[in-house]
Amino acid sequence: MHAEQRAKTLAVLRNRGIERALFTHPDSITWLTGFAAPVQTGTSPFSGGPPLIWLEEGKFTIIIQEEAKSLFGAETDPDLVLRTYPGYTLEHGFSGVENLHRVFDTIAVMTGSGQIGIEKSCTPFRLAAHFQKVDPTWVNIDGILEPVRMIKTYGEIETMKEAFRLAEFGHAAARSAVHPGLREIDLWAEIQAAIEREAGQRVPLGNDCVVSARRNNIGGWPEEHRFKKGDSVVVDLGVRINGYWSDSCATYFSGQPSEKAVRAHSVVLAALEFAISLVKPGIAAGEIDRQVRAFMEKAGYPVYPHHTGHGIGVSPHEAPRLVPGNPLLLEPGMILMLEPGIYYPGELAVRLEDAVLVTNKGARVLTGHEKWI
Repeated sequence: MHAEQRAKTLAVLRNRGIERALFTHPDSITWLTGFAAPVQTGTSPFSGGPPLIWLEEGKFTIIIQEEAKSLFGAETDPDLVLRTYPGYTLEHGFSGVENLHRVFDTIAVMTGSGQIGIEKSCTPFRLAAHFQKVDPTWVNIDGILEPVRMIKTYGEIETMKEAFRLAEFGHAAARSAVHPGLREIDLWAEIQAAIEREAGQRVPLGNDCVVSARRNNIGGWPEEHRFKKGDSVVVDLGVRINGYWSDSCATYFSGQPSEKAVRAHSVVLAALEFAISLVKPGIAAGEIDRQVRAFMEKAGYPVYPHHTGHGIGVSPHEAPRLVPGNPLLLEPGMILMLEPGIYYPGELAVRLEDAVLVTNKGARVLTGHEKWI
């Protein structure tokens, strides 16, 4: 899977006269190699620095700290060179940063010709200064992979299907658990337990679990807010497996919903179905956004203050973004999240979200969680 993505990268760079490159953005690292650093436990104090990829003479070398090797199966990828370094040694203690730079210096001999490209925004200052001395003409390649990443490979689509499948277990748990008196954090614990039981491992989990009684009930991490009878609860789940994210949203009710809530839910569901019907190759991302917002306005509801949708992959939010005025045309192979909503601060919140794959015939829905009341 990642060999295909590296080949695409080589083509993009060579078209720009770039023969050597340093990739430092976490999304680029994952997309090019499959290495995905943990996001739940945070950076280990024993790590020396971020993972790096150096490209020279058509060869990709990934540099990671030794303890992270267990997270990565590079030995199964003959076209990728893996180099590691110790983050901690008995003799020198925490010496990972120095060790990282030593390894990099042995790899990046910089004997080739052509420009050097660097993802500047995530490059450690010391490395950036090093390149400035060696070759002041290096070029910034921040964002150069984003257009390529929009079109998913077969392997990426299959990996993401598994992430969407796992999220369905979280939604099923949420639907069963919501009741008056429960806290947001209690519901989140049920969701995470259900997903990790099915996955058989710890799984990074993100996004929103918010009760409608919050003043800002559009999104946020679960807290100690308790559910009252009739409250709506927005559960927006992002699950990462093998470096790729899923996303999905449903709204659940603590007890019998009011007529106002039932009506709002039906309108959001209709808006989601309308959004799905618009998806096809050649339509502008901003046009889908415009039409769905117009649908909500015509139905007599306040227009949601967030995007209509977004792309997804190694990042939970990536291009294409379905926002006002975006002229980007949809292409087969893109995976989009569509998520209209209705919000009355402190009173009612409803959001529903599905993932769709853009095909030559339109949209293929990839999410399977229930969205009925």
